[in-house]
Amino acid sequence: MRAIFVGMDSGLELCRRFYFDVVRPTADGPHSAGLLGRGSEVLGFDDEMSTDHNCEARALVFVPDGVELRLEVPQTFEGRPALVEVHTLREYFLDQLGFDVDVALTVRDWLTFPESVLRQFTAGGVFHDELGLEDVRDRLAYYPDDVWRYLMITAWWRVHPEMNLVGRAGYVGDDLGSALIGARMVEDLMRLCFLMERQYAPYSKWFGTAFNRLSCGPSIGPLCREVLRAETWQERERALSAVYRAVGELHNQFAITPPVELGVVRMCDRPFEVVWGDFIGALTADIQDPEVRRLLERWPVGGIEQVRTVLWRVPDRRQLLGLLDSR
Repeated sequence: MRAIFVGMDSGLELCRRFYFDVVRPTADGPHSAGLLGRGSEVLGFDDEMSTDHNCEARALVFVPDGVELRLEVPQTFEGRPALVEVHTLREYFLDQLGFDVDVALTVRDWLTFPESVLRQFTAGGVFHDELGLEDVRDRLAYYPDDVWRYLMITAWWRVHPEMNLVGRAGYVGDDLGSALIGARMVEDLMRLCFLMERQYAPYSKWFGTAFNRLSCGPSIGPLCREVLRAETWQERERALSAVYRAVGELHNQFAITPPVELGVVRMCDRPFEVVWGDFIGALTADIQDPEVRRLLERWPVGGIEQVRTVLWRVPDRRQLLGLLDSR
């Protein structure tokens, strides 16, 4: 359970007060300001422990190109170190995300932005906006529809081929391997829930916390924990099928595609029963964007989108773009 603040409010609200009480009264020109990027307080997950490092009263201030903004800022605010960063919008997003705000976003861009980083730059808050900061954030707010469908296809492909392996590993006495496969599949099914609810998943520290705040978190979370608690492969297989069924029903509940029928199947008549539905086929049929369709033809079972979680630094995007462009 998240720790409760005692005698203090969230870091975001502290930074909002810092901007309005200190920064804005001294700002002498047009600007935008807010809090985004690094920090648990940006994501809204900060607690008392978060204050032990990098927890300044701070604001990002954006100015027009070639303009200097005079600011008089004290060293501390409400007992915290005070920090103001001044940037232009274009320079900031180029540096932090490798994204030129003056250029239209492409499919290649979306598949080379780390998902957790997208969450950082669309979370937090905008305190003041004369230069279009909110417009930039709106452009990054979530994946275009066909990119979203492609990412769900790749997520289902991580689940489908592994469904029977929990039982297969356990059948030969490899319970550790079975548990490891089950845990990995739980994470993949949880990621599908983020996609279905059109929310970026954060990095690992806050992944479970953010999942619990999804609309499906209270119902699907306990099912996920049953998989992790299972002591035999049979229990694990049954628990995992319950998670799969719940995630599949969520897909149908949200009407992401025409309804997909769920059934129980066995591979090669082996004694491993798994739930299955043709979500991949339904999602593929709905993709219209020619660029996404070409991507789907080249990377039909995904994989390319996972590289961005490993090569997450801005300079790494060049390598990712090269992978997407390679023939």
